[in-house]
Amino acid sequence: MPDTSASCMYSLVSASGLQGVARPRGRTREDGAPRGWGRPRTQAPEGRLPGAQQAEAFVRAFLKRSMPRMSQQACEDQLQRKAVVLEYFTRRKRKEKRKRSKGLSARQRRELHLFDITAEQQRYSLFLPLHELWKQYIRDLCGGLKPDTQPQMIQAKLLKADLHGALISVTKSKCPSYVGVTGILLQETKHLFKIITKEDRLKVIPKLNCVFTVEIDGFISYIYGSKFQLRSSERSAKKFKAKGTVDL
Repeated sequence: MPDTSASCMYSLVSASGLQGVARPRGRTREDGAPRGWGRPRTQAPEGRLPGAQQAEAFVRAFLKRSMPRMSQQACEDQLQRKAVVLEYFTRRKRKEKRKRSKGLSARQRRELHLFDITAEQQRYSLFLPLHELWKQYIRDLCGGLKPDTQPQMIQAKLLKADLHGALISVTKSKCPSYVGVTGILLQETKHLFKIITKEDRLKVIPKLNCVFTVEIDGFISYIYGSKFQLRSSERSAKKFKAKGTVDL
């Protein structure tokens, strides 16, 4: 009969922190561990949870930090799903309303006297350079005033041109006191011409019921004020029709 101690296959050992683990006798590896066995497991340090519980606790804490507005029950529902969408809050930039700058009204301009010409500025010699600039402007606009230039073409250009600085004369008017007034045009409104004469007098002449002449380099153009009651900005886009007879 073989020895009972030799026939015993396993014995209780206490090694590597493992207690109560059976190991086969006589079948050990070089490192002392039984053959066919993995390395012995070490005990988890104090204060730490096993792997599954530790991972679950980490996920819960991460979700709580990432989604602070979500309740605990909602977080539990999110854990039951395959995908978890984390919330990302961005600060909305406040749009500043741009205030559109409004220009002055016509009434405010009159109250501020923006277009008034003072007595010190009412001198004919002061505006002679303006007249020279206007003549050069008309020459460039008409492509050069040559003797063979058609008067109709010059007339059409003058009707849409800027007349500030032009030398204007009143040839006909229902008011006899306006006839013969000649000077440099300083201001033009929808219904008025403001002219400075050689006597350094500022004349305000209405367009209605008046006929004006504009002379430049020997060309004379007639302007019927009753058909000319437009602002200078509006005249540049208006199409004037030729008429056979025009009355005051």
